[in-house]
Amino acid sequence: MEEDTDFRIRFSSLCFITDHVGFHGTIKSSPSDFIVIEIDEQGELVNKASDKPVYNVSKVLPEPNNLAKKAKLDLQILSFEETSNQVVSTLAGSSSDDHNFVPCSEKEDTVRDRTSKGEEENVDVLGSLLDEKTNELLNQFACDIKEKWDSQTELIGPSPEFSLGRILDKNQRATLHSAIRQKFPFLITVGKNSEIVVRPNLEYKELCHLVSEEEAFDFFKYLDAKKENSKFTFKPDTNKEHRKAVHHFVNKKFGNLVETKSFPELNYSADNPNVVITVRFRVKAHKHWKRSLHECQGRKDIYTAFTLRKENLEMFEAVDFLAVKLGVIPSDFSYAGLKDKKAITYQTMVVRKVTPERLKNIEKEVEKKRMNVFNIRSVEDSLRLGQLKGNHFDIVIRNLKNQINDSANLRERILEAIENVKNKGFVNYYGPQRFGMGRKVHTDQIGLALLKSETVKAVKLFFTPEDLDDPVNRAKKYFLQTEDAKGTLSLMPEFKVRERALLESLHRFDVTEEGCIQAWFSFPHSMRIFYVHAYSSKIWNEAVSYRLATYGSRVVEGDLVCLDEDTDNEQLPSSKVVLPVLGYNIQYPKNKLGQWYQEVLSRDGLQTCKFKIPTLKLNVPGCYRKILKHPCNLSYQLMEDHGIDVKKEGSHIDEATLSLLISFDLDASCYATVCLREIMKHDF
Repeated sequence: MEEDTDFRIRFSSLCFITDHVGFHGTIKSSPSDFIVIEIDEQGELVNKASDKPVYNVSKVLPEPNNLAKKAKLDLQILSFEETSNQVVSTLAGSSSDDHNFVPCSEKEDTVRDRTSKGEEENVDVLGSLLDEKTNELLNQFACDIKEKWDSQTELIGPSPEFSLGRILDKNQRATLHSAIRQKFPFLITVGKNSEIVVRPNLEYKELCHLVSEEEAFDFFKYLDAKKENSKFTFKPDTNKEHRKAVHHFVNKKFGNLVETKSFPELNYSADNPNVVITVRFRVKAHKHWKRSLHECQGRKDIYTAFTLRKENLEMFEAVDFLAVKLGVIPSDFSYAGLKDKKAITYQTMVVRKVTPERLKNIEKEVEKKRMNVFNIRSVEDSLRLGQLKGNHFDIVIRNLKNQINDSANLRERILEAIENVKNKGFVNYYGPQRFGMGRKVHTDQIGLALLKSETVKAVKLFFTPEDLDDPVNRAKKYFLQTEDAKGTLSLMPEFKVRERALLESLHRFDVTEEGCIQAWFSFPHSMRIFYVHAYSSKIWNEAVSYRLATYGSRVVEGDLVCLDEDTDNEQLPSSKVVLPVLGYNIQYPKNKLGQWYQEVLSRDGLQTCKFKIPTLKLNVPGCYRKILKHPCNLSYQLMEDHGIDVKKEGSHIDEATLSLLISFDLDASCYATVCLREIMKHDF
């Protein structure tokens, strides 16, 4: 195969943050030289045997907010005025004089004044289900939203959000949804993969332009309570045009749920022409809602979690194989993150519609594919991407030697490099495996085509063959030459499950724009979005290189910084600086980086891109990623190739025989190869 020149140029242009010399060595000489073990949300290594047959999710506390959600709450744009640092705006839209969400009882009173005795139950519910800190932040978020509305201040930029974290118990989630909406009708709650996100209720604000806030408050409480045969009555109104506007609003927004009618007041007369608007639930809608709820409770899905060990196997290929053996589809599998191919990896997965007993029945067949499944147990929900604390790595670097023209002691170079990165960290680039290292077509190129709705081009990029004469690449070459999906199917080997699924769809729908849209749906959502994320990741890598070349690692005015409680605003470390990963719900830095992002989007033909692809049901909200990271729990030892420890005080050894065994933990979405690149000052 030809050398992937474009790829090597792309990664050799990435920056380093440390200034040591580094050394040469070989990684991934064999899969056993690169072991990756997922660390779950409780901080446990998933390769450990578990004697718990059932994972009791109801006892799991909500997880802390992850970076993407936390950034929406605590992400701030830095402004320098004279010698002091001041925060000038936040993504969360918090009040300018209360950026760290210090409790403000005076402002809370404006919200609590409307909390009746009957609502104290909801307050108690929130106190019992949320920890004190989260409950405090929720109240502060509500106060900030309310204060901005009361001051007639428009919420600029994306709608602010507050994440309560993941609530794994469904009953607890339902209780929280109801309690929050009852206590704060001017907020809405949204559930996504067991996470509850709180946002301003813009419909509440709109109704406040038509009726009093007291009426709006009570109306939305009425809607959320959904009490059968109940009704809600607005205050008497003599203005017919105004009543018409209220009718129109309620029916436009909630017409499928409620109906409105006008009635004269009991003491109606020519002198008192008051008319009231009464709202009540539609009978069919209410019964349907009740029935749907009971039906959903009765049709509870089966979820089985397990630890997957795979060796020298791409993760998507592993999922395809398991899906065939279990008689389900790949989208029935969920996982917290992707893992390396040329490695031995351990990760948790959850499969839907499969019992633990059924999964255990295929253990022997799975072993033939260089895989093992164990720690099999029932759980109550699927996994989502990012639902892990991080990964542990055990790596052997072989054939150690000095950099060219470096005559220093190799052992000293190695120790210096490791200690330097341990203390200073590394640039948090996305690793080469995210983009399909070594392939003619990289995953980000397919992602760009999908973002531009060029689905035919994306399909052809997917089927671009490598310079190898094997059945898979011969089939791909035939497809590009003929666009004969049926003929290509007869050539494509059975084990290429994804390729065959795409070809079967193309045979059914034809190689047209519409046909290719349908064909992409043969892939699970996680894989369709994977290509788009690859493009966003590529741009992030370019952005951080530009930022370091322009400003270095120091914090500068206009930077986006993610503040923790312990952060001192007067001495912000560069490890707090984040850059946006492209999406529809992100904010750009207010310095040269912001303009750079716009120029890159224009360069790639995405200046009008909304990062939503309705035809493929893909929405990319974006997130924020720290530019620097540090390895944790780092340990290492030098060894001879035969496995004999090298004595640190020893001498007269053949350094060409040295190997380095290094172990460390990284946060989720960080790449060991990128950390090693910083240590060794060497592109792989």
